[in-house]
Amino acid sequence: MIQDIYPSRLDNSFACHEIREADTLICFDKDGRLLVDVQSGEIRFPDGKYADCVRNIYAFSIDDKRYFIALSELRAPDSAYVCMTLRELRDSFCGNELFAAFTAYHLWKWYNDSIYCGRCGRKLVFHESERAMRCPECGNVIYPRINPAVIVGVVKGDSILITRYRRGYAHNALVAGFTEIGETLEQTVEREVMEETGVKVKNIRYYKSQPWGMAQDMLVGFFCEADGSGEIHMDENELRYAEWVKREDIVLQPNNASLTNEMMKVFKVGKV
Repeated sequence: MIQDIYPSRLDNSFACHEIREADTLICFDKDGRLLVDVQSGEIRFPDGKYADCVRNIYAFSIDDKRYFIALSELRAPDSAYVCMTLRELRDSFCGNELFAAFTAYHLWKWYNDSIYCGRCGRKLVFHESERAMRCPECGNVIYPRINPAVIVGVVKGDSILITRYRRGYAHNALVAGFTEIGETLEQTVEREVMEETGVKVKNIRYYKSQPWGMAQDMLVGFFCEADGSGEIHMDENELRYAEWVKREDIVLQPNNASLTNEMMKVFKVGKV
């Protein structure tokens, strides 16, 4: 999965570092596309020598490499740099720099959306001692947004419930959805499966979780079993496909970045 970068390690501890030329500067345009050089077959971001051109803030480190986020737009340093979406990068790359891109996007989107205080309307400032934005007028403190969501592998005998979204991602997926106010994650599993496919479930069990910066999510994976016949009544506004698919017939996603794909894979090879 995208966060599986062992033996490298992400250190997301808060710190007030000043950028150096040897550091990495991750830059976004107004549409959230990243400025990258991929001509070498790897993702390369601008380095810290361009920091004087933009507002920036320290984000995290991977091993000894420090990453900063540009909070204003940087023009391409040279013709090797292009703007690419996270999805375009995900489809072609893996490893530390892809995980850095996803994590940086999560923070950049939050900084970009957290300019004014929602309580009094005053412009926010950086908190001095933690990763947060602070209102100097009313003292309101805003922390990075993380959206809990479930990925659900619904099993019936030797088959799993495979879906495809009506909009957006075009490959095979599992039932998924965001947790609502007042719900447990297990209740989210029951509701989302029922809403999207009309299938009642039982024996809900946790599998694994994944940070997913593309949508500021924390994805939480569960497997469960169909309770009853498993007859599908698909929500056609949400999905364009929902079927029971046998292990040997599962078509996996084209890369190994997502929790969804790993869950389909472990079922396909008989580990669930």
